[in-house]
Amino acid sequence: MKSIVSDIRKFSSVVIICTLLGVSPIWSQDKNEREFRISKSELPKNAFTLIEPKLEDAKRIRFYQETDGAKRSFEVKFKKGRLHYSVEFDTEGQLEDVEFIIKPNDIPEDSWNRIVQYLGSNFKKYKVKKIQQQYPSSKQNNKKTIREAFQNLILPYINYELIFSAKNEKGYQHYEALFNSEGKFVKVRRFALANYDHVLY
Repeated sequence: MKSIVSDIRKFSSVVIICTLLGVSPIWSQDKNEREFRISKSELPKNAFTLIEPKLEDAKRIRFYQETDGAKRSFEVKFKKGRLHYSVEFDTEGQLEDVEFIIKPNDIPEDSWNRIVQYLGSNFKKYKVKKIQQQYPSSKQNNKKTIREAFQNLILPYINYELIFSAKNEKGYQHYEALFNSEGKFVKVRRFALANYDHVLY
């Protein structure tokens, strides 16, 4: 009985802490994603039509197909100006999101402080490897999402996606975490080292 009471108290403490931090202890399934290069012709035509105007003057243009065993998607990666972009589509060529790599000082201070507070409270030792500003598709107006992403607008619906490593009892593990525009925690998941290299670009 004491053990049950102790477990309940521990769980309650975690919930209280998460509530105070404005986060939820939400863990998604582990990320077992595989990514491989494809040709431009293998990308759905409507996907290429949507992103083609933004590829003008772009460099290092690459096309990929991704799969995690249950879901497939397509991704276009390129560098335009000083930013590295990633534009993801579903198998029907519908926009899923637009992301580009940023640095901590590109995030509003209050939002970044909340992100750091979450990481420090949930991981003993961590190192952020990559941060992306994410514009999820509204599915209603993909052109609007594209336009806002390439204008680098900080809007209420955007997210921040972090790739980081953190120490646990088995050593270092790699994670992908999502935060909303205010820096509030949304979800986190682990991913295998085999998938780690390609996510850094």
